[in-house]
Amino acid sequence: MTISVYEASVGVFVPYLRNLSGLLDHASAYARTRNIDPAVLLGMRLYPNMYSLRQQVGEANRHAIACCALLAGHEPLRFGGIEPDLDELKLRIAATIDFVQSLPRAAIDEAGDKEVVFTFKSGAQRTFTGRSLLLGFSVPQFFFHVTTAYDILRHAGVDLVKKDFLGPPRPA
Repeated sequence: MTISVYEASVGVFVPYLRNLSGLLDHASAYARTRNIDPAVLLGMRLYPNMYSLRQQVGEANRHAIACCALLAGHEPLRFGGIEPDLDELKLRIAATIDFVQSLPRAAIDEAGDKEVVFTFKSGAQRTFTGRSLLLGFSVPQFFFHVTTAYDILRHAGVDLVKKDFLGPPRPA
């Protein structure tokens, strides 16, 4: 069985970004019914030196965008410097989905052996092949941040179950 680079990138990122958006819907409903300022949830962390929920969502978007843009040979989508609220985070997730789906499938599929350079927030750079970027760096980073966002919300008391993280069954 062969899995294309596109299926392993866009095909994985998009459904989990949709699930992440659904987690934010749960957070919004929870805040509303409990009369909690949603900014409190967005600022929550699992540990003081970890990213907040807001940052975890931002990093999930960033890794999906950067990976797919590098694979396709396109400039990445960038968001403004405002501190997003829940609605803005959902808009950013939707924009991320639109962006990665707009990239040419053929270019992504052909990028497995292509050399790509990932630039970290610090400005440091690391060279990968498209395949090693995707499978050894971007997908693990993406899932770390999506999982941590889920864990923060569970820790906050938001009523979530594993199905909320995994989403509906998808055809193979």
